[in-house]
Amino acid sequence: MNLLGSVVLITGGAKRVGRAIAFELARGGCDVGVHYRHSRAEAEEVVAQITQLGRRAVAVEGDLSDPSSWPRIVQRTIDGLGRVDILINNASMFLPDAHVRPTSSEVGDVATSKQSAKHPDSLQGFDPKLWDQMLRTNLTAPVALCHHCRRYLAASGTGKVVNICDIAAERPWSDHLAYCASKAGLVAATKALARALAPDIQVNGVAPGIAVFPDAYSDDLRRRLVSRVPLARAGTPEEVAVLVRFLVESADYITGQIIPIDGGRSLV
Repeated sequence: MNLLGSVVLITGGAKRVGRAIAFELARGGCDVGVHYRHSRAEAEEVVAQITQLGRRAVAVEGDLSDPSSWPRIVQRTIDGLGRVDILINNASMFLPDAHVRPTSSEVGDVATSKQSAKHPDSLQGFDPKLWDQMLRTNLTAPVALCHHCRRYLAASGTGKVVNICDIAAERPWSDHLAYCASKAGLVAATKALARALAPDIQVNGVAPGIAVFPDAYSDDLRRRLVSRVPLARAGTPEEVAVLVRFLVESADYITGQIIPIDGGRSLV
């Protein structure tokens, strides 16, 4: 796919991995719809920097847990940039908690029931409203955006969708039930969408391991998590962005695949 002049909509494009993807694809020649929920200032900064690169960009606000936002996000991108050729479903809801370790299988410690009860995404702290919100944001919204973008993606002749999954879909954390369930669902949805949208649109997923640590994670916890990675370091948002660019620019005969980018963590 020739990226020059293509339009990409990136959910959660204002910060972290989404921001890196926005800049990587802009450098490749894309015009960029930068979706955000609360990070308006950061989204406008990304837009300004992409404009300085000589590409067009618009900031698009929307709460992905609200179904009424899904068609609006797509329409505002169309209004601002005229088309959508690429959809990157990057945004997700995750609840890190400094008081709860990710899981015994990740760091070798067992969280107590008292600790787990503090976390609303654990079984002990189960919150049905949170569960519904997280699945709407992480799973339903990406599928809905595919639905609302599909005619534009197909019209491009080489439409691409990349879903940002997580190795937690295959290696779930006991204290992040809704998050892991939503990412496992997104893996299955990616494969189903690849079949549903073929041959006009390719759909693939990227499954990062450690790309950016949550701010709440201590230095000690970060060291222990990295110690489980065969390549002995954390990844970076920029490395994820390069893989996403490969999938949209060069992988014209790949669809329905989930590609880990985790330094080998999923092997051990």
